[in-house]
Amino acid sequence: MGPAILAEGFCFGEGPRWFEGLLWFSDMLGEAVHTVDLSGSVTTVAVPGHAPSGLGFRPDGSLLITSTERRQVLRYDGDSIAVIADLGDLVTANLGDMVVDDAGRAFIGSQARENGTIIRLDPAHDDDGAATVVADGLDFPNGMAITEDRTTLIVAESTGRRLTAFTLDAEGGLHDRRVFADGLDGPPDGIAIDAEGGVWTAMTLAHEFQRVTDGGAVTDRIDIGDRTAIACALGGPERRMLFLVSTTDAYPERLVGTRLSRIDTTIVDIPGAGSP
Repeated sequence: MGPAILAEGFCFGEGPRWFEGLLWFSDMLGEAVHTVDLSGSVTTVAVPGHAPSGLGFRPDGSLLITSTERRQVLRYDGDSIAVIADLGDLVTANLGDMVVDDAGRAFIGSQARENGTIIRLDPAHDDDGAATVVADGLDFPNGMAITEDRTTLIVAESTGRRLTAFTLDAEGGLHDRRVFADGLDGPPDGIAIDAEGGVWTAMTLAHEFQRVTDGGAVTDRIDIGDRTAIACALGGPERRMLFLVSTTDAYPERLVGTRLSRIDTTIVDIPGAGSP
């Protein structure tokens, strides 16, 4: 049985995250963050004036949101949305995906096609934070995830068609950059890690979601026909439900005003692990 539609009718879905029984995801062109439960019921948090993308939850349950074009980080506390950081002076390109670690540190990609960077935003007592460039020289850093043992951060380099791994130290530093998988079938976008260290990756132009292991072997494929794979997340019962975000074009600017993005689900053998 192929993937089943869970929810549809969004403009450009991005950044899916499973948290407390709900799938959270951005509608980048719809200026909103949505949740959907396993019955398909949708709720919406409006983010007017922003194009939200990467999502991540702090230990206190508050949601961080990247505002792509404004190059800001927002925080949603369940009641209101506030800007907590402006990264415009640190980055040369729009913000994209994000992953938040157990200490509440956010790792955020700035999506330059060459010499893209990862910024670490550290939480402070006033919920603002200090921002630091912790990696550079990346070819359009996109989806990010942290392994279950919290010692490795993996990032998708879209224009580089590779997955890159960094050692993540206890202070939030990134070191020992290495190639996890290279020469991929398409530009990788959003990713999710499973309990055996495999990485599910949205291969945008290949119209597939693929499970890739360290070294580049593809062990599973989900063909989505003529749709464009955007991002994925593992969640649901036992974290064995793979949520698949897709649309009809890889370039958001071509989809302004449409409602063609959707969320599909399928069950996989190996459960999710790590963060998100």
